[in-house]
Amino acid sequence: MLPPIPASWRPKVGGEVEKPYFRRLAEFVERERRDYEVYPEESDTFRALELTPFRKVNVVLLGQDPYPGPNQAHGLCFSVKPGVAVPASLRNIFKELKSDIPGFRVPNNGHLAAWAEQGLLMLNTVLTVRAGRIGSHRGRGWETFTDAVIERVNAKKDAVVFVLWGRDAQSKAARIDEGRHAVIRGAHPSPLSARHGFFGTRPFSAVNEALRAAGKPEIDWQIPDI
Repeated sequence: MLPPIPASWRPKVGGEVEKPYFRRLAEFVERERRDYEVYPEESDTFRALELTPFRKVNVVLLGQDPYPGPNQAHGLCFSVKPGVAVPASLRNIFKELKSDIPGFRVPNNGHLAAWAEQGLLMLNTVLTVRAGRIGSHRGRGWETFTDAVIERVNAKKDAVVFVLWGRDAQSKAARIDEGRHAVIRGAHPSPLSARHGFFGTRPFSAVNEALRAAGKPEIDWQIPDI
């Protein structure tokens, strides 16, 4: 079973659950949870949609699939649970933040829920993963569902900022009206690619500049210590 779509998103993407692809997806995830360890926990599957209601979405940050290690993933791309060691990609994000945003202090944790609560939709394109198996739930239907989420956000009348790091995320650009919305592209912050088009691109100040231009509140990027 998959948990219900959060209430604010049901008028937008609730109909997806009745489609054949979604039923097949739900059956697949149920089998995986029965036979293997799957992340995040079932209750966190739609945490990104829960913490960032549709009407509050001002920024979309696209990730790939959840972290496959124990106790890491909790439904927000790049974020980990409190008390869990900060993964390499997130360490690189913090490094770029420190260089980009004056006064930013690297926090003692990688729990990014404070961003989501400010209107930053932190959406992985695949929402579940088998423990220890990166990409193991790709191609099962999640991409169709998260494409629907992107399309509904793209249809918003007010301007939204889309942050697309890496080729997987940038492949979604075709679903975004760049005449109405801002799109910020860059390399993925993983250790394999961060030095080739992520470091030095200043995406966080660019997000706030685009929000100011749209008359929207900026993101406070500082993550509180725990």
